[in-house]
Amino acid sequence: MEKISAFAMGLAMVAAFLLVIGGVKLVLARQTRVRGVLMLVAAAVLVMNVMIWTV
Repeated sequence: MEKISAFAMGLAMVAAFLLVIGGVKLVLARQTRVRGVLMLVAAAVLVMNVMIWTV
């Protein structure tokens, strides 16, 4: 795997991890539950993209 693609996948995983943390925080706040759920969905999409790229 090339350096640039490995960097992009690593960056995507870090972004997904941060999205999960932020999404959980927003879901627990109850006032911003919808935004939190959207952040969790975005994290899932990023993780799935990385899984597709590695196969």
